[in-house]
Amino acid sequence: MVIGLNHAGVVVKDLEKAAAFYRDVIGLEVMERLDRTGPEIDQVVGYENSRLLIAKMNAPGEDHLVELIQYASPEPLQRHSEERSQIGASHIAFFVDDINDKFNAIIAAGGVQLNPPTSYPDGRIVCYLQDPDRNWVELIQPV
Repeated sequence: MVIGLNHAGVVVKDLEKAAAFYRDVIGLEVMERLDRTGPEIDQVVGYENSRLLIAKMNAPGEDHLVELIQYASPEPLQRHSEERSQIGASHIAFFVDDINDKFNAIIAAGGVQLNPPTSYPDGRIVCYLQDPDRNWVELIQPV
């Protein structure tokens, strides 16, 4: 039985740049930084001699974390496709109070636009775009 959600992990090229983006542009707080090495993390990720640099981040008042991970060892691989319909992790969704402001801030900070925000019949405004590492982000402005 699942008893709760803990975190969503996102692999990034440069942890410092990614953490600054998710802090300064998205608005998350850095909760913890880790430098993981040793047999335990090797066992978890399935690589020998691994080293992971990690920033655990969340929105104010939230328990669910976004875990940004830079693989210092082994060297990370480029994604085969940026298609949203690719099987595997797809996106991280954030509630925002001003979707146009956040959308423009992400683009100005090196994000990639897919389409502008669009309204749903129920009043929500939603859009997909990419962070500077080309990870998919969804913004949702609730009713």
